[in-house]
Amino acid sequence: MKKILLAAVLLVGMLMGCTNSEQTKTEDNMTTLQLTQEWDKTFPKSDKVDHKKVTFKNRYGIELAADMYTPKGATGKLPAIAVSGPFGAVKEQSSGLYAQHMAERGFLTIAFDPSFTGESGGEPRRMASPDINTEDFLAAVDFLSVQDNVDTERIGIIGICGFGGMAINAAALDPRIKATVASTMYDMSKVNVEGYFKSEDTKEQRMEKRRAIAAQRTEDYKSGTYKRAGGVVDPLPEDAPFFVKDYYDYYKTKRGYHERSGNSNDGWNVIGCQSFMNQPLLAWAHEIETPVLLIHGEKAHSRYFSEYAFEKMTGKHVEGQSAVVGNKELLIIPGAVHTDLYDDKNERIPYDKMEQFFKENLK
Repeated sequence: MKKILLAAVLLVGMLMGCTNSEQTKTEDNMTTLQLTQEWDKTFPKSDKVDHKKVTFKNRYGIELAADMYTPKGATGKLPAIAVSGPFGAVKEQSSGLYAQHMAERGFLTIAFDPSFTGESGGEPRRMASPDINTEDFLAAVDFLSVQDNVDTERIGIIGICGFGGMAINAAALDPRIKATVASTMYDMSKVNVEGYFKSEDTKEQRMEKRRAIAAQRTEDYKSGTYKRAGGVVDPLPEDAPFFVKDYYDYYKTKRGYHERSGNSNDGWNVIGCQSFMNQPLLAWAHEIETPVLLIHGEKAHSRYFSEYAFEKMTGKHVEGQSAVVGNKELLIIPGAVHTDLYDDKNERIPYDKMEQFFKENLK
């Protein structure tokens, strides 16, 4: 039983109904999106920015929903930033908070729900794809590139947690992205292939995972439904690992709970992460020419993902310390745990640093 519980709670790290006030937007051959117009974020609305809902579609024809934040009174063409993550979260949580803060600092920003998630389109719900979710970032750049008030030569992206890896993958693909921030990053390919700290890093263990997912696909097809797992365990066991308690403190409390967030509720489809097993997100990270800033907490269980990404990009191995090699930087936040970089509860997110980074590189 304990082994089953541990397997369930470990999925949390890997994975990571609208209101009555809704607007329906329909486009030819597109998903009908139900866009909540009232403020239903996990953070207060700023009086320094203008906010509106927008939609755009990716190259697979999936329509994505986003919140756009624009500095009040801004004129001319602005630098722009697209934000998404964490994996299994929605734009009403961390990504929207980041986007609003950066808009207060002079950037036009959008926080978007990835495909199959939140208010965005895509069926079945709560699936994942290293290709499609990377494409979601590129589609956000498409959208920003045609806005009259955006300078197309000054577009950056921010990926949080599991979407940090997707953001780096997008930066390796698309030179329109001039600067990238990955905050409290997860490499979804690495953790699916080898488990935490290489705890499942043998051919036999990987084959066991593949067989389990294949069997689940058969069961899902028979039942016509998708089995889910990986939502934050609730109630919280007394002997839960610290990182599970850390997630619970965000996703299951007033601090970060949201009704559309898979992590706040029943999780991800069990077969949803299958393709990460064979598709490494950071394979070409060493060829990224544009600046990248990796931000991670000193005490985060996930810190080694950012250290790994930094090594992939620079060839330099570091542990527990900040480092700079060329235009790639790893910033370690003293004393911070993983979810300290999800919100402003402990005032750990280095907004000043991000502002400086983007202003220096989006010019």
